[in-house]
Amino acid sequence: MQNIPNCPQCQSVNVYPMDNLYICPECGYEWVQGTEVTKEEEVAAVLDANGNELKDGDSVVVIKDLPVKGAPKPVKAGTKVKSIRLVDGDHDIACKIDGFGSMYLKCEFVKKA
Repeated sequence: MQNIPNCPQCQSVNVYPMDNLYICPECGYEWVQGTEVTKEEEVAAVLDANGNELKDGDSVVVIKDLPVKGAPKPVKAGTKVKSIRLVDGDHDIACKIDGFGSMYLKCEFVKKA
């Protein structure tokens, strides 16, 4: 019997081989045999406007006025945002800003505090 690895995405043991691929029926992830990707390699580094790497829980400062749809005023430059979370998508940062609530920001408009 073959030694079939667990799925690198969801850690399922129900992986099956097909030609030169491994396929996970639970999450649909497919990968080439012998090229298992670790979580650290899969996630690209998120860099601020100055090139510093951002991590979950960091504090950042907004570097330019950012208009907010539906709000009468923009998020002003110099606004400090605490306890950010990194997310996938075109906006890299999920956070809460006083006076605006929950929102998503692009990493190019912030610098690490």
